[in-house]
Amino acid sequence: MPKNYPQRQRVPYRNRYYDEYNYERRMALQRKAFNSRLKKGSFDFVLFFVILVLLFLGIIMIFSASYYTAMTSRKFNYDMYFFLKKQAMWSVIGLVFMMIAANVPYTLYKKMANFLYGLALLLLAAVLVVGQELNGSKRWLGITDNIGFQPSEFAKVALIIFMAYYISKNRKRLSTLGGFLKGIVIMGVPVALIGASNMSTAIIVLVIGIVMLFVGTQNFVKNALRTLLPIGAIGMILMVKLPQFAYRQGRLNIWKDPFSDPMHDGYQTIQSLYAVASGGLFGLGLGQSRQKTFIPEAHNDIIFAIICEELGLVGAAIIVAVFIVLIWRGIKIALSAVDLFSCLVATGIVTMIGIQVFLNVAVVTNTIPNTGVPLPFISYGGSSLLFTMIAMGILLNISRYSKTE
Repeated sequence: MPKNYPQRQRVPYRNRYYDEYNYERRMALQRKAFNSRLKKGSFDFVLFFVILVLLFLGIIMIFSASYYTAMTSRKFNYDMYFFLKKQAMWSVIGLVFMMIAANVPYTLYKKMANFLYGLALLLLAAVLVVGQELNGSKRWLGITDNIGFQPSEFAKVALIIFMAYYISKNRKRLSTLGGFLKGIVIMGVPVALIGASNMSTAIIVLVIGIVMLFVGTQNFVKNALRTLLPIGAIGMILMVKLPQFAYRQGRLNIWKDPFSDPMHDGYQTIQSLYAVASGGLFGLGLGQSRQKTFIPEAHNDIIFAIICEELGLVGAAIIVAVFIVLIWRGIKIALSAVDLFSCLVATGIVTMIGIQVFLNVAVVTNTIPNTGVPLPFISYGGSSLLFTMIAMGILLNISRYSKTE
């Protein structure tokens, strides 16, 4: 028996049965605390290695997908290394922030949950007012003429932390209809702000929130049927009335038949399918893609098509397998978490990565309608990479603590 393990002591005769009952309960709680004590150690090196592999693959594939565009465009000073240098810079910055997040105790994020959530809402509201418009939608806040960031990327991490804090603090209350509805409102406000300009990211945030509520609350199905279904029905009715509905309907039509408009709305989908098909089993070879000269911004959200073309089905399957390993380690960390807050944070981060990988691959293969979702670690973009790396740092930090039986 371990040293200092709680031992049974003699119970006074006065109020014997009552005292024995309370004493046994007290002893059970002490033993549970003893068995579930925090054990601080090194972080999950398998997860850390997988992150580095994906980061390295991302830099290589961004260079391979972008060098032709960069070297033939005056906009990029005819510099074939333009995107490579920028992504490498953001990778280094992301690694620094990841290591900081991995060494800051995760309990600190719990204390900052209210501040992070409030800041996220403020930034999302600022985007709608003073945000930079790109491709017909406002998604960016400009810091300088050449530097900006997407508050929606920060909002993903902030919502994960705040939802974990709220659920862990109000778990019993969430089992009631009123408490569950409040959780829906907390999740729904950033979803609505993001959805005003970026529907794909709003869907990701919505899925993250629902998964966290499912994991952390009792009576989820009952309360979801009483709240989510009516809210979803109202949302669908409002969406039909919005002017943007015709645009969404057009995307659905193109998804069903991209060749109905091969030179405009269906162009990117058709070219990505050509890239996937021409890659075959083993691909054309690194840097040998032909479709990158046709696909607009091939280094961004559609980069998985270039991976399929250059590395083939085998290479694409290996990269998907690496993501599966990352998700598996994240689930393992969540299951081994010492408290509900850290479990929910890990769950939210794993869900964020998993849903983005699924949506990106599904878009490239035309399994779902075309929507702009970056492939984590691999698609070009500073904001996405930075906050993904910060999320990975938090996950690594949680992995340093585990339950011992």
